[in-house]
Amino acid sequence: MRYFIKLSYDGSLFCGWQAQPNAKTVQECLEYALSTLLNEKISVVGAGRTDSKVNAVGYAAHFDSLSEPDTGRLIYKLNAILPPGIVIHDIHRISDDFHARFSATRREYTYFVHRMKDPFVKGYSYYCSYKLDLEAMNKAASLLLGRHDFGCFEKVGSDNKTSICTVQEAGWFSYRPAHCELMGFGKEEDYLYFRISADRFLRNMVRAVVGSLLEVGRGKRSLEDFAALIREAGSQERKTGSGGKAARSLAGESVPGHALFLSKVEY
Repeated sequence: MRYFIKLSYDGSLFCGWQAQPNAKTVQECLEYALSTLLNEKISVVGAGRTDSKVNAVGYAAHFDSLSEPDTGRLIYKLNAILPPGIVIHDIHRISDDFHARFSATRREYTYFVHRMKDPFVKGYSYYCSYKLDLEAMNKAASLLLGRHDFGCFEKVGSDNKTSICTVQEAGWFSYRPAHCELMGFGKEEDYLYFRISADRFLRNMVRAVVGSLLEVGRGKRSLEDFAALIREAGSQERKTGSGGKAARSLAGESVPGHALFLSKVEY
């Protein structure tokens, strides 16, 4: 029997989602807890891999079990024995043909940036003290929309068969954190978030995109230069690296992972 599981986790405490030797990961912790409680070996399949320090809210996964547990009680027990950085929101039966990764139609990531020194957000937001042109950053972000080859934003050494993705949403927004609202601290323009959704993402893609967009905002990269990073699907007109993929060095530096959240998975 197959079960759907919805959870959130604080990535700062783990070396990413995927189990790996000699490293604490979310998948490893969850499989161990489920195997212990259900008294059988459980393998968990996630909606996708998140890198070290990257967070997730409403992450989706599935597992198969021979037993029929009381899911409400199972949630309670899991939350009691899992590390503080992981919380289980829901578990329920689902059809056997559901797959947490391959059945997903849309994934959304959110990246947080603060432009003034703030000790209350530094753990989950990237401090960028430079003056930023938000209008230029959004013009550049709009160029991401549609089906394109994003190979120059992909981590070197990735083994994806294709670097083509379809981006449905991409944009920068200002916001005011709760502590600012409650205590009159800071201004809305001091806090930004970037949101992007697509049918699939490449390894390191969002962090490289954000790094490149910040270069546009700082005036270090023109809109024309940013546009040149994005190839139309199937185009081979631009200089590429090995294997026919665009060279990673053409895009900006990747921003730190602690400010990145996998914020939604849709099926």
